[in-house]
Amino acid sequence: MAEFKQAPAGASAGEKFMTWIDNRFPATKMYKEHMSEYYAPKNFNFWYFFGSLAMLVLVIQIVTGIFLVMNFKPDAAVAFASVEYIMRDVPGGWIIRYMHSTGASAFFVVVYLHMYRGLIYGSYRTPRELVWIFGCLIFLCLMAEAFMGYLLPWGQMSYWGAQVIINLFSAIPFIGPDLAILIRGDYVVGDATLNRFFSLHVIAVPLVLLGLVVAHIIALHEVGSNNPDGVEIKQGPKDANGHPLDGIPFHPYYSVHDIVGVAGFLICFAAVIFFAPELGGYFLEYNNFIPANPMQTPPHIAPVWYFTPFYSMLRATTDVMVNVLSVIVGLAAVLNFIKGKGAAKSKVMVLVAGIVGVLLLKTFEAKFWGVVVMGGAVIILAFLPWLDKSPVKSIRYRPTWNKVLYAVFVVIFVVLGYLGIQPPSEVGTLIAQAGTLFYFGFFLLMPWWSQIGTFKQVPERVNFKPH
Repeated sequence: MAEFKQAPAGASAGEKFMTWIDNRFPATKMYKEHMSEYYAPKNFNFWYFFGSLAMLVLVIQIVTGIFLVMNFKPDAAVAFASVEYIMRDVPGGWIIRYMHSTGASAFFVVVYLHMYRGLIYGSYRTPRELVWIFGCLIFLCLMAEAFMGYLLPWGQMSYWGAQVIINLFSAIPFIGPDLAILIRGDYVVGDATLNRFFSLHVIAVPLVLLGLVVAHIIALHEVGSNNPDGVEIKQGPKDANGHPLDGIPFHPYYSVHDIVGVAGFLICFAAVIFFAPELGGYFLEYNNFIPANPMQTPPHIAPVWYFTPFYSMLRATTDVMVNVLSVIVGLAAVLNFIKGKGAAKSKVMVLVAGIVGVLLLKTFEAKFWGVVVMGGAVIILAFLPWLDKSPVKSIRYRPTWNKVLYAVFVVIFVVLGYLGIQPPSEVGTLIAQAGTLFYFGFFLLMPWWSQIGTFKQVPERVNFKPH
């Protein structure tokens, strides 16, 4: 048992109380480790607001969710009416509901920007692989949480969106049909589905999400934050106390600095809530203001905007696309066997793997491969630490054409998101197929292209200009 500390003579009541707490719980120790004595690089820029903003939105979602649950009824017969009751009769209910619905979209806005910052500055590179993997798991949890919460209002788009997405699981060979029934709890989306999704949305997934967020922060503070220069401040010069000269305490400097980002975010957040909570049908679809009707299918079913890039990839995976992929895999394996460098044994293994890949592509239907593509588009992000072979971390010191490539990647991703909202068309499908190939090519060819070009010299210390 550790020896109890004693408050110094003449200590105030507050100091005595904190000493009493510290003897039983490491409050001051945790505050120092994660706030006042956690040294972060002094050259953080605009892109570093989004981590703290994600935490803010998480708190908003939890608090507003608690108040919504007080009046929401997870019953297919009255779920839609209970949402209307919250909007019309519960004092302040309308703003709580709009904060929650807007918060869902805001969450994905800040998380996408947070992930993009990690992408351009190499925040997934050594020693932060685990930080990145925890972040990818958080992203998966967010997608599950958003999908399940989307069904709860029991509107037309909620109902039919869930019907379409859950039916995709039935395309998985052997276990698909039983898995879809397990998820629905019935043969069709109904009351059992609503109750399952409600319990998962309110209890199970948030608990996992909070645990992953804590793990993400602990892992980050263990190895230290990255910065726009990609310089490890812990390995740089230190002062007499062993603190990095290129770092500053997170509190009070960045805790106060982040208030600027919080203020800007809350202004935008409030503007959407009060003036455009539906945001033209992107944040709240107009079909979701109509009660769910299992007997009437909407003319066009599409998920919420933050799922649409991946949904677009799913729709792009047609029989033609599978045939094209079969040809690409087959040609790559044959060319590697004929002209590839390396041992004959490895070339034969690649050829056999290519043949097996082509056979698998031709064996299962395109719907199944669409599900694989959609899931793979998310899962491939977790492998970034091992795909990127660049000698430098930050895009600042990579060849100029890398910046163009990243810009094209963002444009393609946005285009895929837009196409996922629109009804299917021949031209749209072709563009989505090209975009899907580019998306996967960006990551799968990264070990090759990330090493090409002339790289700038990375400075020994961070570039910092006081402002």
